Amino acid sequence: MTTPPVAKKVPKIDTLHGEIRQDDYYWLREKDDPEVLAYLRAENGYTDGVMKPQESFQESLYQEMLARIKEDDSSVPYRRGAYFYYSRTERGKQYPIYCRKAGSLDAPEEVMLDLNVLAEGHPFFSLGSSAVSDDGHLVAYSTDITGFREYTLYVKDLRTGQLLPGTIERVASVAWAADNLTIFYVLEDEAKRPYRLYRCRAGLPGTELIYEETDALFRIGVDRSRSRTFLFLGAGSFTTSEWRYLPADQPEGAWQMFTAREKDHEYAVDHGGDRFYIRTNGGGRRNFRLVWAPVADPRPERWTELIAHRDEVMLEDLDVFASHYVAHEREDGLIRLRVTTLTDGASHHIEFPEPTYEVGADANAEFITNAYRFRYQSLITPASVFDYNILSRERTLLKQTEVLGGYDPTQYRSERLFAVAPDGMRVPVSLVCRKETPRDGTAPMLLTGYGAYGMPYPVNFSSNRLSLLDRGYTFAIAHIRGGGELGKRWHDAGRMMQKKNTFIDFIAVAEHLKKEGYTATERLVIEGGSAGGLLIGAVLNMRPDVCRAAVMRVPFVDVINTMLDETLPLTVGEFEEWGNPKIDEQYEYMKTYCPYTNLAARLYPGILVKTSLNDSQVMYWEPAKYVARMRTLNDGAPATLFKINLDAGHGGASGRYDYLREIAFDYAWVLKERI
Repeated sequence: MTTPPVAKKVPKIDTLHGEIRQDDYYWLREKDDPEVLAYLRAENGYTDGVMKPQESFQESLYQEMLARIKEDDSSVPYRRGAYFYYSRTERGKQYPIYCRKAGSLDAPEEVMLDLNVLAEGHPFFSLGSSAVSDDGHLVAYSTDITGFREYTLYVKDLRTGQLLPGTIERVASVAWAADNLTIFYVLEDEAKRPYRLYRCRAGLPGTELIYEETDALFRIGVDRSRSRTFLFLGAGSFTTSEWRYLPADQPEGAWQMFTAREKDHEYAVDHGGDRFYIRTNGGGRRNFRLVWAPVADPRPERWTELIAHRDEVMLEDLDVFASHYVAHEREDGLIRLRVTTLTDGASHHIEFPEPTYEVGADANAEFITNAYRFRYQSLITPASVFDYNILSRERTLLKQTEVLGGYDPTQYRSERLFAVAPDGMRVPVSLVCRKETPRDGTAPMLLTGYGAYGMPYPVNFSSNRLSLLDRGYTFAIAHIRGGGELGKRWHDAGRMMQKKNTFIDFIAVAEHLKKEGYTATERLVIEGGSAGGLLIGAVLNMRPDVCRAAVMRVPFVDVINTMLDETLPLTVGEFEEWGNPKIDEQYEYMKTYCPYTNLAARLYPGILVKTSLNDSQVMYWEPAKYVARMRTLNDGAPATLFKINLDAGHGGASGRYDYLREIAFDYAWVLKERI
């Protein structure tokens, strides 16, 4: 197609808070309507036509990125019980193969799950939950073959390779009891909210409802402690938690509650020895503190403090072992690992050398151990798995992801700096470029951000990104309010009635980077996905002149209409993140930033919008409606392209080669004006 398709207008009119609201493109929600599918295919046809001159470039980008990847590879094995577990990939195969060896790494390999076999005949495939029984005989696992994140549970006998009778639909989480027969699993409701806990016996008919969460703000999940002693059932909203526990060797027993839910009190529980360890932000201590309670009586009045609350440090996570625990502390936007030995209570930190980086727990399945396994990476350093000896304080590099083709990290530089928002708030920025990249405003830049749900934007390494850096681009991350980089208050300052701080921060970062010579308006591309797509949509309405181009992936752009529809996945639970438009004050605030609502006749830059037909988190019709309306308002401006994957969900293509082709397409679009 040489011209974009035109979406017909079929107005849907309703009234809210005395206002008449008209949605001309509501009809695009009709997924099974042949006319809707024809329109979406026409959009793909138009995009393919526009990008046809770049087809050979896309292919060369794909081959370039593929050449950096070690296609035959394996993960670092980890021990759990009598087995060593690992995964591996084979050249030409889209998915990993999950394996184990009994007793020794020299033992014969047992293939547990070959995802390539399970994916046969399906354009999309995803593994959800997986858990092996204590005796190692059975594995419970769930799969999704549409991208809608609707998982079916199976149980496989690893001795025979056969599936046990019976499957269960819409399973969100699963855990084994210690008897190697009882399974606890959580089901989702029609709005994809995990809400019911069931108990069943593997391979036998019949299930028993154990618990139902009736508050639509809350979602539940079941898990097993690393000590293997307890099962945990967590219920949580965005602001409140509640936990129950059950001895794993008493699957028929009654679940006990730690402490009842209390507004604005979040807590999480782990177990070690005769203690429960509780990370809690009750009493207004927003960044959490760590306490312990006796297993025999874990009521709050028995809690003893181990790590006090600190305004400047977020206690983000905790891993408990027989002889020590490891706290994940985020200070000034960076994670530190704090190791505390139980014999004497002494603590020390694991230090990291780079100005900006990402670190997190890797597989730590054994409870009795003196080693802590973590994964470290940065914008320059590939993902690296270390074992850290808590006694000698020595770290051993077990594996660093290999980047083929002669990658030399010394040829790149990584920086961490701060931009200042209009209200004086300092906003962290992470960036990477080649060493020789100039700071005179001539370098192109890709600037990304997220800023929602209290989630820090990960500072990860990407070998694919080298295709941009080696062509002169700088890649930058704006760690804006609404995320979790600076703790809970950073999140609070960018949600609900303060959501616009997220967009203001991003604009401040863009202008700071231009002022400091890292790039210029005509060389700046901005991008974001999901809630980050909302960010980009809002920024483009506020400041369409801030950049020359924008990429929006599965963007949450129709905030008001989506938050009005309580039948959709996520909506009700997210009233605590975005607000409820049925409340007048919150509706009025949403109207000031909702990207779809605020589209107007203004000169927008070139925009690439991407989505998937089976997305369960941001429905495909949000970006479809956004593009259709944009086309009526942006006449004469650079083309808005819309590409929809008809066989995938929120994360795009599931196969590693298919996903790489999607990245090659995006990069070809970003680079096309400079080819």
